[in-house]
Amino acid sequence: MKWELGANWAEFQRVFINGPSKEEKFMSILKRGLKGAPVKRLQEALGIDADGDFGPGTERAVKAYQEANGLAVDGIAGPDTFTAMGLHELVLLRVGSRGSTVKAMQEDLGIDADGRFGPGTKKAVMAFQEANGLAVDGMAGPATLAKMNSFADVVTEAVVQKAEVTADEEHFESEELPEIDGADAVKGSGEAAPEKSVWGKIKGWFS
Repeated sequence: MKWELGANWAEFQRVFINGPSKEEKFMSILKRGLKGAPVKRLQEALGIDADGDFGPGTERAVKAYQEANGLAVDGIAGPDTFTAMGLHELVLLRVGSRGSTVKAMQEDLGIDADGRFGPGTKKAVMAFQEANGLAVDGMAGPATLAKMNSFADVVTEAVVQKAEVTADEEHFESEELPEIDGADAVKGSGEAAPEKSVWGKIKGWFS
């Protein structure tokens, strides 16, 4: 499914501009209590003190931005807020993710498109990554999405480059990504973020 002006514009706008519904949020969410490089990037985009610590001030700034831009005002920066701010590099889909973006990816992969990222989707993502010379980790971040027809016009090479940790972000601490269920992080066997991904420099999921 290629995003084109015309028949698909309404769906493109809903997913990439208006953002997903609450039940469609993905792994790439930032909320109060998290610390790391993705938070710092969010703060920089908001024009506030960028210390990488998502505290009450950042939450207030996110809510203010959301209200001013017609987004759901919850103080949680998810794909809708990232996209409105031009932070496409912070999207990361993995087992537990769900929604229209997952469905579009599944359609590109030629598998059952139910909008839920389960073990079968992970297997298909890994096969796609191997066939395209990508790191085979079963997670669909910008490097993987950029190779798919549905995302090629949105997830550009520049976005892929931005998804990598920069030298001034190396000092942030890391912890394994938690298992996820929609928008919720749940305790379980964690896994490492994609190599060089900015999501490898964040912690505080359960603190």
